[in-house]
Amino acid sequence: MSDLIKSYEDLRLKNVVTYIQSGNVVFSTDEKIAPRELSQKIEHKIAESFGFDVPVIVRTCEQLQQIIQKNPFLKNKMVNPEKCYVTFLSEQPLKEHVNQISKLDFMPDEFLVADHDIYLYIPDRYSDTKLSNDFFEKKLKVRATSRNWKTINTLVEMCAEK
Repeated sequence: MSDLIKSYEDLRLKNVVTYIQSGNVVFSTDEKIAPRELSQKIEHKIAESFGFDVPVIVRTCEQLQQIIQKNPFLKNKMVNPEKCYVTFLSEQPLKEHVNQISKLDFMPDEFLVADHDIYLYIPDRYSDTKLSNDFFEKKLKVRATSRNWKTINTLVEMCAEK
């Protein structure tokens, strides 16, 4: 993880901290740059430094806080938060693609597309769901990466410590 931190610092990003061995990175920057452009810079640096292509999706601390506040599944008191996930999309998918997948039924697994994020409730094992990053990338034609509810909450806590 120290090499990953160094890569971020090489891009003049500051206060770089990683969360476990997950590829989650919290950082700050003084540069005024669009999230998509920043994602591309980081993707390029990771490819250059480590030799592999991974989707890098940037969310601000405020956006992560809003994601926590707006989780539609947590309104149901029967939902176990540990079974909630969020799939972060590289950009907002086309409405026609969202409409196509919204008609599909994967019960007991559920999902809700909200702009450029997808809320998931997977009551059984996440590894068994058809609602994978690959599924969403193919159907929505955007890049995707998912995080469990604990990770998202931990990232918000890390932001608060900065």
